Amino acid sequence: MIPQLRAWHTQYAQGGLTIIGVHTPEFFWEKSSTKVVDAAERFGIRYPVVQDNEKHIWRRYGIWAWPTLLLVDKRGIIRYRHIGEGDYAEIDATIQALLAEAG
Repeated sequence: MIPQLRAWHTQYAQGGLTIIGVHTPEFFWEKSSTKVVDAAERFGIRYPVVQDNEKHIWRRYGIWAWPTLLLVDKRGIIRYRHIGEGDYAEIDATIQALLAEAG
């Protein structure tokens, strides 16, 4: 999923897409902010990454699996949810549609 997120960030950020990665650790050793920063650099992630060590974001949005992708419109309404890898063409089309709506 990360390579595709990087591509969408590159392709659509100028058009209004904002990607926010959420790191929710599965194991205690993944909770270090230093490790998150290092991983973002290693994977070439140029969009912001929020650290969700206590799973507050997960609970708020009903997330239960890695990876989960949410597309939220300009009013803050979740318009699309995808769990797992794949369906990138459908996600891309949905991104384009939401950006067109936003004007």
